[in-house]
Amino acid sequence: MPNQEEYSEQLYTEDELLLEVKKAIAGNHMPEVSIAPGYGRLLTMLVGLSRSRNILEIGALGGYSGICLCRGLADGGSLTSLELKAEYAGLAERHLQQAGFGDTVEYKIGPALDSLKLLEAEGRTFDFFFIDADKENYPNYLEYAIRLASPGAVIAGDNIFLRGRTLNTDKNGPAVQAMRRFNEMIAADPRLNSTLLPAYDGLALAVVK
Repeated sequence: MPNQEEYSEQLYTEDELLLEVKKAIAGNHMPEVSIAPGYGRLLTMLVGLSRSRNILEIGALGGYSGICLCRGLADGGSLTSLELKAEYAGLAERHLQQAGFGDTVEYKIGPALDSLKLLEAEGRTFDFFFIDADKENYPNYLEYAIRLASPGAVIAGDNIFLRGRTLNTDKNGPAVQAMRRFNEMIAADPRLNSTLLPAYDGLALAVVK
């Protein structure tokens, strides 16, 4: 008997382009940690529903989430994607071009915190944030997202359960402790309205007041 996630995915035709992205990620020996298909579809919906025009993505990997985000953008919208590794950003850029979003996305290479400091210094603001990068910096990324947010901006953070480690009290490594802190912050911060979605590996969602 399928579980809830498997049942959900059986209802949808597999996305050929996104399957190609996942194959390329595996073929290039990159971590196979793209957002789950169901949450990818949710990102597309949320960008469209929020009418977001300026998206900030922290963690590009191979471009899977970037495509999902851009699919929700109205004409004239843009995606700024922060990626530590130039080779990952290069693969993501090729996939975004293949998807027809080559003129929509701007990549910034290097440690995300450095890029975030520059964006803040430039006075940049965004109305949608997707966080899916190194887990130990999730609390820092959340704080930056709030500071760079336009009123009403949406913040989404992936992998909040770390494949069960977040919930396991016997696990207390740096990434686990940081993710617990991120979840506690997003739940309690008075600047946010938020919720946690428990499917797949968990997704945190917040709206900046």
